[in-house]
Order: sequence, then C-alpha cells, then structure tokens
Amino acid sequence: MNPAAYVGRFAPSPTGPLHLGSLVAAVASFLDARAAGGRWLVRIEDLDRPRCDPGAAGVVLRQLEAYGLVWDGDVLVQSRRVHAYAAALDLLTTQGAAYPCACTRAQLALALRNREGEMLYPGTCRNGLPADTVARAWRVRAPDASIRFHDRIHGDLQQNLAREVGDFIVKRADGPFAYQLAVVVDDAFQGITHVVRGADLLWNTPRQIYLQGLLGVPTPIYAHVPLVTNSAGQKLSKQTRAPALPEGGRGATLARALGVLGLPPPSELAAAEPQEVLAWATASWRIENVPRQAAVANAMP
Repeated sequence: MNPAAYVGRFAPSPTGPLHLGSLVAAVASFLDARAAGGRWLVRIEDLDRPRCDPGAAGVVLRQLEAYGLVWDGDVLVQSRRVHAYAAALDLLTTQGAAYPCACTRAQLALALRNREGEMLYPGTCRNGLPADTVARAWRVRAPDASIRFHDRIHGDLQQNLAREVGDFIVKRADGPFAYQLAVVVDDAFQGITHVVRGADLLWNTPRQIYLQGLLGVPTPIYAHVPLVTNSAGQKLSKQTRAPALPEGGRGATLARALGVLGLPPPSELAAAEPQEVLAWATASWRIENVPRQAAVANAMP
C-alpha cells in the first residue's frame, strides 16, 4: 500500500498511565498502520480536564516509547484546539443541526436507556428552550434513519440514531466540547483514514459518521478490538484500579497484548526486546485474526 494511503492513530485520554487494556488498543492501531506501510499518529484527548492527571500525558508518551511504539510527526493535544471545535459547532448551528439544551441530569434521570446504558434524550428542548430556562449544553438533532457502516472486525452494522441514541451532546453543560465532536474534527484535521480502537467505542461510530456528513469531512475505515477485563468482568481502567504497564518484562507484556488480538507470538519472543516482538507482529499481522468479541475476560494474572 502507498504509505500516504493509510494514516492511523492512537488517542489516549491522560487520566493515568497506560495499562494492559490501553496497550492492546495501541498495539492494534500501530500494527495495522505499520503492516500497511502507513503512518501512525498519537493524539492526547484531554478535553475532560477534571478527569486528567497532571503529567499523565508525558507518562503515556514515555510508556509508548519504552514499548517500541514510536509515532510519526507531532503529538496533537486536544486542549490546544478548542477554536477548531467551536468553529465546527458554529457550522452545525448555522445548518440548524445543533441546538441549545437546558435539561439537567436530574430532569433526565428517568429517561429511557439504550442497549449501551446511555440515556435516550426525550427531545425536551428540540423545538426551543422551555420558558424561564437557559442553555446549558448543545445537542445535534439525530435523524430517524439508519446509519450503516462496516467494521473490519464486527462486519456490517447499523444504528437508528433517533431511536437508539436520541439527540446527542456536542458541547457539555460544564463547558468542554464533547468527545463525539472533537474526535470527528481531529480525525479530519489529521487526515486519519483508518481508526482501530476499543470495542467500547463501537456504537459511538454512527454518531461520528453522521457528524462527518454534516461537517463535510471524510469517514475513516473502522475496526474495534476487544477490551480487556479484570477478574470481575470490568473493563481495565483507572476506576477499576488497573495496574500500570510494568517497567520490566516488556516483551512478555507485549506478548499478552498480542494474545488478546489473536496473534500470540512464539514462546522464544517472550524475553525479547519490544522492537523484536513488534517486528515479528508487524510481519504477521492480520486483522481477520482479531477475535470478533467485545471483551476478553480475565486477561490479568
């Protein structure tokens, strides 16, 4: 493949150090890009400032380098691009696709939930703010139509945004622009052609495809890899106290991540340096071998 034809990315939120689950996502996106002869970029998604740890972004970048995951070009930092998200919201508002919302969490507590446990917005402010209220957030009108897409791992999928999501937030009541808008703007800005990320984001894809259409930007090709869970079946995260990636035995840790992706390396590579493990994995990478499931349970010792 022409290297210019593939641009991938890894986009961690700096809430803490990388753990095995985040390593799986990083390795999958890295290998997919390198096996295609393409570029692999890193983006720090730090718009949700209260959740971010000071200094965590630097820790994450050092971990990537230590594990042989060397990126191309400059690291993009979302908190420096608020102007770009504001311009996108202005465009959506001008089109009549976005509108202000005055609803509070308490008012929406009894709203119906979709299969992902997300609140289905009941449309309270869709036709204008109720009397004696002020705008708190901004939402995009969800169409009563199926958004269809092909995931390279999970196959052909579709979602009706109006019925399964409702009008979704693009600027939060507490100030930050929402993930759905920022990721679309930044993927377009960086020229991302392929997105390989965790399966917890699978059903965010139709919202992002819809926004891409409204903003007139290309839609990348998507693939969603399994999450890693702890012994209780919880996704590894800071909230579930997932341990940081170890400083030693990096080859063995990479081997565990590759096992989650359906690519267990030969036993003799368990003690190898990360660069050697990744060289073997790049030559052996086939996304068709990634398990077609949402999570891999009990992957931690």
